[in-house]
Amino acid sequence: MDNTARIALVPPPDRRQSETALAIARGTARLLRSLGFTCISELPLPSGRRADLVALNERGEVWIVEIKSSVEDLRADQKWHEYRAHCDRLFFAFTQDLPCEIFPQDTGLIIADAYGAHLQCEAPEHKLAAATRKQMTVRFAMAAALRINRLVDPQGHAEFWE
Repeated sequence: MDNTARIALVPPPDRRQSETALAIARGTARLLRSLGFTCISELPLPSGRRADLVALNERGEVWIVEIKSSVEDLRADQKWHEYRAHCDRLFFAFTQDLPCEIFPQDTGLIIADAYGAHLQCEAPEHKLAAATRKQMTVRFAMAAALRINRLVDPQGHAEFWE
């Protein structure tokens, strides 16, 4: 076996996110894990949108976290309200440099950096319908499995990602 070919433990960054957004995602994922959730980043939703972070716990709760790295990022985003149809709770995650007051009042707020995060404000719950919950759970599981399979066999999945 050729030892020169090494498989990365994490997928390479897709370069769509800023360094700040990546740091917020990392800290937020750490918080969510401490709360009993596992996360998938950049998960395509049934609506065609792509959620920054989708979290799932053992009870089947689905949370979506929209990451905002600046005031301009929030102002330019006109799609965030569409994520609500795909989760039980919707959050914004951002750095401590942004004021909480600029975010919609009916969402949860997470203040994060690269090392951790703080749940500033809990998101109101709006339970998903059973069919939507199943759809999101399957979508989450399929994305996680495909990502693991790509790590184990990168060449075997090349046609899906080019």
